[in-house]
Amino acid sequence: MAGVDARRIERAVLEILLAIGEDPDRPGLTRTPQRVAEAYAEFFAGLDVDPLSHLADTVPLGATEAGAPATSDAVILRDLAFRSVCEHHLLPFVGTAHVAYLPNERVVGLGRIPAVVDTLASRPQLQERLAEEIADTLQAGLDPKGVLVVLDAQHRCVTTRGSRQERSSTVTIASRGALASPAARAEIIALIGISSDA
Repeated sequence: MAGVDARRIERAVLEILLAIGEDPDRPGLTRTPQRVAEAYAEFFAGLDVDPLSHLADTVPLGATEAGAPATSDAVILRDLAFRSVCEHHLLPFVGTAHVAYLPNERVVGLGRIPAVVDTLASRPQLQERLAEEIADTLQAGLDPKGVLVVLDAQHRCVTTRGSRQERSSTVTIASRGALASPAARAEIIALIGISSDA
C-alpha cells in the first residue's frame, strides 16, 4: 500500500462520478472514492514487491541413498486461482494458473509459487505478459531445467463490454528450457488436465 496514493485515487474517482453525470454526494456514492482507493491498493499491491523474494529460501534436493544426486522429474501446481487488472481498461481478469518446473538442484516450498503468481498478477497487466513474467521469475529464482506456465482467464473487458462474450476465456502459455519442446510441453499439459490444443 506504500506505493498507492489513496487521496489521489479518491479525487480521481470523484471526477469520474461527476464526469458521468452522477451526484457523488448521494448516499450510495459518498464512500465510493474511498472504497475504490482501498480496492486499488489491494489490486496493485504487487508493484512494490520483488517476486524473486518469494524464491529466496530454496531447498537442495540432496542425494539418494546410493549417493547419486536426487532428481525430480516435474513439480506441477494446478488450479492456482488468480486475479489481475487489465492495463487497457482497468477491468479485472480472473482465472486459473497452472505452473510446472523441472528442478535442477533445488526446489522451493509449494506455497512460494502461488505467491509469485499473486505478486505479478497484482499489477496493471496483460495476460500474455503475466505468463511470461511468471516463467522468467521461476527461471531466474530456481534455475530449473524447464518451466511451463498456463493461464486460463476470463476478461471483464470481453465479458461485460464490447462484444460481451460472457463464456469466453483466454489461454496463454509460456515455456522455458526443456519444457519449451512441443513433446515435453504436451506431456505436462496432459498431466495438468487441460486440452493440449491450448
